[in-house]
Amino acid sequence: MSWPAWEALRGADLVLAADPAHPQLAAVRQAGVQVEIVERGTAPALARRLSTGSERVTVWLGSPDGDPGLTDALARLAVEEAGAVPEIELLPGSYDLPGARLLDLASVMDRLRSPGGCPWDAEQTHASLVKYLVEEAFELVEAIEEGDRETLREELGDVLLQVFFHSRIAEEHPEDPFSIDDVAGDIVEKLMYRHPHVFGDVEAEGTAAVEANWEQLKAAEKQRESVLDGVPAGLPALAYAAKLVSRVRRAGFTAVPDAPYELPTELTAESAGRLLLAVAQRAHDAGVDVDAALRASARGYRREVRAAEGLAD
Repeated sequence: MSWPAWEALRGADLVLAADPAHPQLAAVRQAGVQVEIVERGTAPALARRLSTGSERVTVWLGSPDGDPGLTDALARLAVEEAGAVPEIELLPGSYDLPGARLLDLASVMDRLRSPGGCPWDAEQTHASLVKYLVEEAFELVEAIEEGDRETLREELGDVLLQVFFHSRIAEEHPEDPFSIDDVAGDIVEKLMYRHPHVFGDVEAEGTAAVEANWEQLKAAEKQRESVLDGVPAGLPALAYAAKLVSRVRRAGFTAVPDAPYELPTELTAESAGRLLLAVAQRAHDAGVDVDAALRASARGYRREVRAAEGLAD
C-alpha cells in the first residue's frame, strides 16, 4: 500500500470491510490495525453507515469488485446533506505496478477454464487453438503495417490471450504441467542470458555485434549442428525462404551459390520457385523484408482492382 493509505489506516477510529477474503486484510491486521467485517448491503445503506459519526474517522477498505454504486451514493449524500455529513475522501490504497493487469488476465483465464466456467474454453486443446493463434498473429501484422493504433492494441491483446490460454491448458497436463509463471520465468532467464551486454560484463558495440552475440549464444544453448537448425518449416513459403537466407548470410556460409536472378524461358513450378528464392536472396542483401514487400504490393494490387470495379477500398 501507499504510505498515505497506511497513515489513514493507523489513524482511523474504525476500519471496516465487507470481504473476509480481502487480499490486503491479512497484511493490514498483521500491521496491528483492527478491521471489523460488516455486511455490505446496498450502496446507499453502506454510504449512510460510513458517513455517520462526525467525531470519528472511519476507513472503508474497498472490496476487490470496487463496491459498485458506493462512490455515487457517497457523492449524492455529500450534495444532498452538505454540512450535515462529515468530510468524505477517496484515497487510493495502492497503485498498480506495470504488468498488474496480467494477474487479472491469469485469473479470468483460470475462471473460464475451471469447472463452472465456459464450456467452449474448457474443451480447447493446444492443437485446436493453433488456427486461432495463426489468425491472430497475422491480424496483428496487418494492424502494424496499416499503422492502425486502435486495432494494434486490440490485436496485441488477442495474441496475449493465446499465450495465457495455452499456458492454462498446460497446467492440466498429467505428467509435465507448467504455468504462465513458468513461461514468463523461462523467457526472463533467456533474455538475461542472451543480453550479457546489458545484464553482464560483455561489451557490444552496435546492433551488428549484439545480433552476432545473440546467434552465438543461441547456437551454443541449443547445440545446433547446422546454421539452418531451428528455422520452422511451417512458416509461409516466402517468409521461410527469407529466414533461411538470413541464417546463411549471418553465418557467412558460401558453399551453396545463390539461385540465378533472371526470368526463365519457361515458368514451371521448379523455375518459379528458384526465381522467388533468388529474389529473397537479393532482397536480403538490399535490406528489404521480402515478405512485407510482397504484402504491400498485394495490398496495392487489391486497391487497384477494387478501384477498377468502382468500389471504395
